[in-house]
Amino acid sequence: MRPLLLLPEIVLFLGGLAVLVSGSFLPRTRQWVTRAIAAVALVAAAILAAVDLPSPAQPAMEGTFTVDTATGVARIVAALGTLIVLALASDEVAGSPRESETYALFLFSTTGTLVLAGADDLLVVVVGFLLASIPLYGLIGIARTPRGAEAAMKTYLLGALFGILLLLGVTLLYGVSATTSYADLTGRLAEAPQGVVAAGVVAVLGGLMFKAGGIPGHFWVPDAAEGAGGAVAAFLTTVPKIGAMVAAYRLIAMLPDTLAWPLLVAVLAVASMTLGNLAAYWQTDPRRLLGWSTVSQVGYLLVPVAVAGRSDLALPSLLLYLAGYTVTNLAAFAVTTAFPDRRDLDSYRGMGRARPWLGASLVVALLGLVGTPPTVVFAGKLTTTAAAWDGGLAWLAVLVFVNTVISLFYYLRWIASVYGRGEPPARTLPEGAFVPRAWSATAAVVTSALSLVLGIGAGVLWSVFSI
Repeated sequence: MRPLLLLPEIVLFLGGLAVLVSGSFLPRTRQWVTRAIAAVALVAAAILAAVDLPSPAQPAMEGTFTVDTATGVARIVAALGTLIVLALASDEVAGSPRESETYALFLFSTTGTLVLAGADDLLVVVVGFLLASIPLYGLIGIARTPRGAEAAMKTYLLGALFGILLLLGVTLLYGVSATTSYADLTGRLAEAPQGVVAAGVVAVLGGLMFKAGGIPGHFWVPDAAEGAGGAVAAFLTTVPKIGAMVAAYRLIAMLPDTLAWPLLVAVLAVASMTLGNLAAYWQTDPRRLLGWSTVSQVGYLLVPVAVAGRSDLALPSLLLYLAGYTVTNLAAFAVTTAFPDRRDLDSYRGMGRARPWLGASLVVALLGLVGTPPTVVFAGKLTTTAAAWDGGLAWLAVLVFVNTVISLFYYLRWIASVYGRGEPPARTLPEGAFVPRAWSATAAVVTSALSLVLGIGAGVLWSVFSI
C-alpha cells in the first residue's frame, strides 16, 4: 500500500480537519490561528512534494495512485497556489463567522485536486473528483449574496450532472474491460467494442472538463467567478484545473490507438479557447471577464493533452503552462480582490497612476494571460504549440496563435481603463480614491513579479537545452 507516498495529501486532509475542529473552539477574534494552521499544512505539503520530486515514479495504494514528476509538480503548484489564495482570503473573511470553515474547505478541495493528479485508476479519479468538487459548492455559496447563491446552485446542479456522467463513463469502461486500473485498461480496451469505449471515454473526459472549467462543462465558471468572493473565485478558476488537466493527460495517454483520441481533444481545445475568448469580449465585470478567460485557458491547456504519448514535449509543456497559469491568474484575481467594490472595467480608470505598483502588476498579469514575453505563460504557450507541431497537429498550433491574437483585444480594454484619464464614473463607484486591501495588494505584486521571473528562467532553460 505504501501510504507514506501520499504524505502531502494526508497532511493537507488532516490539516483541513484540524482547522475545522480548532475553529469550533476558538473565539472569533482568534480565528487567525486556523489560518496559520492551514498555511503550515500547505507549506509542509509543498516541501514534502519537493523533497520527493527527484525520485523515480513509484506506485502506491496497490497501483491505483502514481507518484511521479507530474504528481510532484501538481502537488507543489496546487499547494503554493492555495497558499496565495489564503492571503487573499485573509482580507475577505478575517473575523467572519465562517472563517475557519472557508480555510478547511480550501484544504479539502486541494486534497481532491492532488488525488486527481496522481490517480492511476478510474475509481480513484471518481474519488478525487468528488473530494475536489463538493467543497466548492460550499465555498461559492458562503458569500451569502443573491449572485453567490445562484452561482452555487448552478455549480451544484452541473457538478451533479457531470459527476453522474463521469460515473457512467467509468461503468462503461469497466463493463467492457473488467478493470479500472490504467495498467490493464490499455490492452483490454483495444479488444473491446469501440463504440462503447468511445462513449465511456467521452463521458469520463466530460466529467474532467467540468472540474477544469472547459467545454462542455464550462457553464458554471463565469457565474461562480462573478458571484463568489474574490479569494474563492481565484481558487476555483485556478487550483482545480491542475488536478483535472493532469488526470485528463493520464487518461488520454493510456488509451489505445484504436480511435482518433487526439482529434477529439483537439476539437475540445479549439472550442474552449474560441468560445472563451469570444464570450469575454462583451464582459464589463472584471471577474466575469476572467471567468471566461479561464475557459479559454483550458483550451490552451488541452493542446499538450491532445498529443499525449505522441510528443516528448507534451507533459513538460503541460506542467509548465499549469504553473505559469496558476501564478498569472492569481495575480489578476488578487488585484480584483484588492478592490472588491470595483466591479466594472470603467471603475479601474486612473488606477495605474494612483497605485503604480498595482497597475503594473495588473498589466503584467493580463499580458501574461495573453502570452506576452517574457511572462511564464508565453513560455508555456510556446512549448505547447511546439508539442502540437511535434505531435502532428500543426493546424492546432496555428489556431492557438490565432486565438492568442483574438484574446489580446479584451485584455487591452481593461488595461486601457487602468491607464485612462479621469475619475471612475459615479455609477460604478462613488469613491474616487484607490485604497487597496493590504494582503491582496501584496499578493498581486509578488505573483506578477514571479510570473516574470519564471518566464525569464524558463526562457533561459529553453535556450540552453535547445543549443
